[in-house]
Amino acid sequence: MKLKNALTGLLIFGTSINSLYASPTVYIPLGSGNQVIAVDAATDSITASYPGVDNPHGLVATPDGEYLIAGSLKEEPLKPGDPKDKDNSKLFKIHPAHGHVMSTIPVKGWTHHQAITPDGRYVLSTHGLRGKVSVLDMQENKILRYIKTGMVPNYTVITKNGKRAYVSNTGGNNISEIDLENWKVLRQLESGPAPEHITFSGDESIIYVANPGTGKVSAVSVKTGKVSKTYSVGKAVHGLDIGDDGKTLFISSKQENKLVSIDTDSGTKREIALSPVPYHLNTIRGTGKVYVSSRKQPLIWVVDQKTMKVINTIKLPAGEAHQMTVVN
Repeated sequence: MKLKNALTGLLIFGTSINSLYASPTVYIPLGSGNQVIAVDAATDSITASYPGVDNPHGLVATPDGEYLIAGSLKEEPLKPGDPKDKDNSKLFKIHPAHGHVMSTIPVKGWTHHQAITPDGRYVLSTHGLRGKVSVLDMQENKILRYIKTGMVPNYTVITKNGKRAYVSNTGGNNISEIDLENWKVLRQLESGPAPEHITFSGDESIIYVANPGTGKVSAVSVKTGKVSKTYSVGKAVHGLDIGDDGKTLFISSKQENKLVSIDTDSGTKREIALSPVPYHLNTIRGTGKVYVSSRKQPLIWVVDQKTMKVINTIKLPAGEAHQMTVVN
């Protein structure tokens, strides 16, 4: 009995140690490469590939990492006589442990970006040309409903408590706040002109918004719904995310070929040149890294958050990297 208890204790201890030192896995959709890859964030090496996903752009993972949901930019053209709300695109449900696409879910219109509730139950996908956000019920494996948010919905973020979602409407010049208990739009927040990618501050009191046309990032107060501050970055800003410290922003400028970091407390800016065309980016929480993709070449730059230096590059097998998702 003592030996059995000792072995059990060692197993539990070993499991705890492995969990403690396990590095995050970054899942990355490769767009025209028609696949999703997995990257070990400790070594910045590709560990798996999941083919058979049509032009994936948006991507989320369930918190436990069991499933990935990829949206697709591919859709079937509507034919004369087809209803305008016909399902003509798909979401792809991937099981990483099994290594393949498990199922597809029909949706109305191609998908741009996605977000998942903290409990892993619902996936929200933006369908820009339809002016709506779809809600996928992961338990039922089907679309629960569509929510009309505004013209050309682009990017969604969800609060840590799972009660609210915020959607940037590029064509509407605003951000929709959605109550996730009754699936209703509560109000429209300011956003700056033509908002695209968005991210929260560490305490979720501010939504930072990329405004590509002006080359700026707007800081929107969640409480007031008003733009409280703007930061000049560079032409054609695109990807943005908040750093491990909850206050440093990282933003790509496609046209000026640079990555910019901004200390939102002091306003201090730093930048490095990345060429060609830095695009989507994600901070890899707990590693001190930022992954920045190129729009023109199949690669990802790995940048140190503190030093703002490129410490590695990841060569992609095909395509270009879009909305990344991280599983710890």
